[in-house]
Amino acid sequence: MTNQNKILIVEDDKKFSNFVVKYLTKNGYQVDTAGTANEMFKKVDKQSYDCLIIDLTLPDEDGIVITRKLRARSQVGVLVLTAREEMEDRLACFDVGADDYVTKPVDPRELLVRVRAVIRRTSDPTQSADIIPLGPLHLDHARHEAIHEDGSAISFTPAEFTLLWTLASADGRLFTRKALVDAISTGEGPVSFRAIDILVSRIRKKLAKDVIITVPNNGYKCGWRTGS
Repeated sequence: MTNQNKILIVEDDKKFSNFVVKYLTKNGYQVDTAGTANEMFKKVDKQSYDCLIIDLTLPDEDGIVITRKLRARSQVGVLVLTAREEMEDRLACFDVGADDYVTKPVDPRELLVRVRAVIRRTSDPTQSADIIPLGPLHLDHARHEAIHEDGSAISFTPAEFTLLWTLASADGRLFTRKALVDAISTGEGPVSFRAIDILVSRIRKKLAKDVIITVPNNGYKCGWRTGS
């Protein structure tokens, strides 16, 4: 772990967000911000982060739902930072996959220690955060492309790539359609099971039919070798 880890703060209180940004930047981190769930999903679909600091009370979506959707698509570190102190909220966040839960107000020194701990627990030094192997190709997260060895590329829409990346990152794990709905949701409206099936069909046409395996009455999983 280095202090060049990238952090995304999802917080609609700009004054508080700026305070956290300044403190974490002062301690060597690259810090970005989002004020809504919609803005957050757009950013995480364009680049990789090592830790997300998420407020539970946002103008467009509850932080617990956001955390559930993030966990469906990624193992990125999630630290919930909120004024909500109820045990039910705390337990719900951990149940959907949050790595830590901190209540406001918080001493910035404690927040820094907790961020470091989340990144240390969730980082995987054996794998690039932005490029992963998939069969004869490499998936490039920043470019939303599958790259051949000769450098030629296949482009995908954001939804297509997010679904493919989610399956390829899961080491053969099965995803139900419901889990994939969470994985590609951007906060801009509901995604249907039919939409998942259409995206799978489009990906297969661009790559090959066996890149995604249908598990009858269950869902989908990646059919190509992943990892090094």
